[in-house]
Amino acid sequence: MENFVMYNPVKLHFGDGVTDKIGKITQGYGTRVLLITGKGSARASGAYDQVTSRLRNAGLEIFEYSGIKSNPIIEDVDKAAALGKEKQADVIVALGGGSVIDSAKIIALAMKYEGPAWDFMEEKHKPTDATPLIAVLTLAATGTEMNPYAVVQNNCQQKKIGYGHKLCYPQHSFLDPSFTLSVPRNYTAYGIVDLIAHSLEAWFGEGEASLSDRFTSGIIREAMKYGPQLLDDLENYDLRARIMYAATCALNGMTSYGRKSADWGVHAIGHCLSVVYDVPHGASLSIAYPAWLKLQKDRIPKRIQELGSALFEISTPDDIIHKMEYLFKGLGSPVSLHEVGIDVSNAEVREKLLSVMRKNKVSGIAHKLSEEDHEKLLKLMA
Repeated sequence: MENFVMYNPVKLHFGDGVTDKIGKITQGYGTRVLLITGKGSARASGAYDQVTSRLRNAGLEIFEYSGIKSNPIIEDVDKAAALGKEKQADVIVALGGGSVIDSAKIIALAMKYEGPAWDFMEEKHKPTDATPLIAVLTLAATGTEMNPYAVVQNNCQQKKIGYGHKLCYPQHSFLDPSFTLSVPRNYTAYGIVDLIAHSLEAWFGEGEASLSDRFTSGIIREAMKYGPQLLDDLENYDLRARIMYAATCALNGMTSYGRKSADWGVHAIGHCLSVVYDVPHGASLSIAYPAWLKLQKDRIPKRIQELGSALFEISTPDDIIHKMEYLFKGLGSPVSLHEVGIDVSNAEVREKLLSVMRKNKVSGIAHKLSEEDHEKLLKLMA
């Protein structure tokens, strides 16, 4: 077990009606609010009206930047940061799913910087300050509400990369499961896949940490039990709450304490599918993970067997991989490129994806991937 520091400064407010306090809490950071939203889901759920009315009732002035995509782009980050500077916003309120909150994290840094926001993503500039950020989550998936990481893509460069800094932690995160009741079945499923994938990235990290393993397998088992029930009963508040809490725990640090690192190779693969073909993030992961496991089954059989024992009480790698595919299929998420209309038997399509994988230096931290592995993975994902 490795040495570690446990640190998470986010004050998390969880449950029905928790945003009743958001006006008073936001007041503590200033009076001028830059509101970051997506493409309309927050309005459909009623979250937008509830949050904005509470902010206005507290005497706060709101300046809104809307339209953040599900695979967020750096152009929106730069435009929103420019608006925040122009309006001299004191605080950011991010109302949406992971893409909105991820974007807001980089916006918070960019508002204190005169250069392009992409400089942070490529670590060309080290931040020293950030605009305070308050998150209101409307989609259970990424765990970004309780961590310092953000993923943004640059379509011009065909790159989708992650960045993390302690200044990116939200000051407060509000998680009201009722705000997720209107999320459609497909994106509910993708969120469940995402939380499972985050847990798997920790499981296949470097270093032995038995208690973290138990946390990790417990989170996946929670998703396995309640995810299918939720997909059959989308307006069930209790099931929404269980999945929302599981998604937060999957990436708030608790699955990684005692390890040297998680792996993140599968996320790197998925990011390439999103940046080239705009595949939803969760869908890209359900396609990539079975293929990655097939690639690794003779390289790390013991670790795959341990996963099978923890989740399914089986220990044969092929059977475990089949169970994972069955799990993702049962959630209604794709497990092949063919299902999302990507034909890698086409030489042009294959070379385009391989080029982007090289450009993004697709690999894992614990389990390195070569360019030869990239080709194998495309065949396995086909």
